Parts: sequence; structure tokens; C-alpha cells
Amino acid sequence: MHTSPFAFNPELARAATIPASWYTDPARLELEHRRVFRRTWQFAAPLEQLRFPGNYVATEVMGVPVVVLRDQGSQLRAFYNICRHRAGVVAHGAGNRKTLQCRYHGWVYNLDGTLRSMPEFEGVQDFDRCDYGLLPIRVEAWGPFAFVNMSDDGPSLLETLGNIPAETAGFHFEDMRRVERRDYYVNANWKVYIDNYLEGYHVPIAHPGLYRELDYENYRVETFRYYSLQHAPIRPVREEDAQGRVYTALRGDDRALYYWIFPNFMLNIYLGMLQINIIVPLSYDRTLTIFEWYFADPGTPESWSMLQDSMAFSDEIQREDIEICEDVWRNLKVGIYERGRYCVKRENGVHHFHGLLCEYLDQG
Repeated sequence: MHTSPFAFNPELARAATIPASWYTDPARLELEHRRVFRRTWQFAAPLEQLRFPGNYVATEVMGVPVVVLRDQGSQLRAFYNICRHRAGVVAHGAGNRKTLQCRYHGWVYNLDGTLRSMPEFEGVQDFDRCDYGLLPIRVEAWGPFAFVNMSDDGPSLLETLGNIPAETAGFHFEDMRRVERRDYYVNANWKVYIDNYLEGYHVPIAHPGLYRELDYENYRVETFRYYSLQHAPIRPVREEDAQGRVYTALRGDDRALYYWIFPNFMLNIYLGMLQINIIVPLSYDRTLTIFEWYFADPGTPESWSMLQDSMAFSDEIQREDIEICEDVWRNLKVGIYERGRYCVKRENGVHHFHGLLCEYLDQG
């Protein structure tokens, strides 16, 4: 499939958005899987599930079966969850094992991926078990997360994250644990959802509750090589605005930080909490958005109340966003809209995303 004659203009004030067909063409998602998702760092598992030697998590990353584990020497490793005999599965769920065994024909692998044993394989000629270990995947960790990259090329995880680890060091993510997960399904192409996330232009109209909380005039987006950062200062709250909700009892110097890491991972930081979003295209017209909350101290009544209020507020905004995205998706499919222009003041993050998308899709 050809990527399209569309030419991305790096000059924001003169640029047009990517064509509608890039959202609505079912064949494009396969191209995005090969050239975007399998060449970028993808969230795989929380590190809390991989604390001890022998811990493993079998998961699916962008439709690819993966097992992430901590080997007996405490090294973090990842492999395709595909037996080298007849493509069976070597791990299910999560737990602690000294070896991995295929549930199809019983081939056993050590936690370093080497093939350990094959039942009843006597008599097979020209066979070297060293050639039939599990196929490895690049894996790196940051904060409470393990990421994998299915390409041997490209930047490391820390190169991709740029200044994010330094800028967020004071939040001590490594001490946080996952306390909640919520899944939302959006009847729209995954890029419609990303576009929506990357700008605050729609906040005054689409999110009245959020607009009351944020200092919209000072809302800004900064773009970097592989990520962008949205700064959203939180307004000082007057006494009559509190309504008894913990998440509104803020000071004027509190800030919400929203990091987006190309192509589909978000870090939302506010009130001492970390929320991550993972955007998973289930098909060209249906998207799973995974929300997870990480918190350092959910044990006190006050902190637990704050967390619950924050999740309720997030749920309200997410449902508003889903309605917007599904409206846009229906209109994109009509065939009337082709492409639009960017608001220079507010949509530089969307323009940045489209530029990275074009860059990766143009790679053979």
C-alpha cells in the first residue's frame, strides 16, 4: 500500500491536516502496525508484577503475543510468546516460573529464552537446539513500567523519553503502584482520539467542568522529538466552588502535566497521582483506551477519597471526549471532509503528531 501523495508541511501556519482517508481506509491500519507500532516503544506491563526472579507476564502488545519476565539473574527480558516448534503459546497469564513450557507439545524454555528440552524428539537430524530459542524483543524499564520495542533499530527508551525522567523525578513514580484500571471503547479510528487528546482548543466548549478547573489562557503545548507536553495551570478555587470535592481544593500554583509519547502512550500527572492512557486500535474503526491510575499512598481515607474523586472527574471528561470523537468519526466517513487547517495557537501538538506519523509511514 502506498502511503499517499499527501505531503506534510512542517510550517504550522501553512500546514493542512492529514487526509480523511488516512483515518477511514481500513488498509492503512496494517501499514501503521508495521511501520509505527512495531517500531516504537509500547507499554507491556507494570514492573510491580516483575519484581522477583521468575516473575512473568504474558500479554498482547498491539496484537502481538509477548511474554515479559525477570530471569533467575534478575534481568528483565521479553520474548515473542510463540513456541519455535509449531507456534504454540509458552506462557499464560502472570505468575512465577523457573521455566516456560509450551501448552501444545511441551517444549520447555529457560527464562533466558534458550530451548531446554523437547519431548520425544530423538531421531530428528540436522537439529541444533541453540537455533530454536525464543525470539527476543527489546525491553526497557522506566518508573513503574516495562516497555517493549519490536524493532532492533531506532532510539532507546530513554532517548525517546528525552527530558521526561528528569522533569518528573520529584514525583517518585518508582514508588507508585497501580490501584485502578478502566477500559473505554471508542467507535472511531485511533488517530481521532489522539488528535483530540493533543489539544486544549476544545476544552472551553466540550469540557465545561474541566474549563472551570484550568487556567485556559495559560494552557500551552510544547513539542519535542518524540513527545509533547501540555501544561495546564489549575485555577485557585474559591470557597463557593469547592462543592466538597477533594480534587477542587487546590492552590494556584498546582499544575496538571500531560505528556504524550509517540504514538499512543500518555502520562497525566496531577495531585500527586499518575494516570496513564494506552490507546489500542482494535480495528480501523474501533479503539480501546486503557486508563490506569498509580498512587503512592492510597491507604489513608483522605488520599483514597481524593483518588476516587479524581477517577470520577476523569470518567466524566472521558465520556465527553468519546462523544466528540464518535461524532467526528461519523462525519469523516461521509466523504465530504477531506482535510482542514491547524489553529496555530492551540493545535501545534496535533501538527507534531501528524509530522511523526508521516515520518514513520514514509519509512520502507
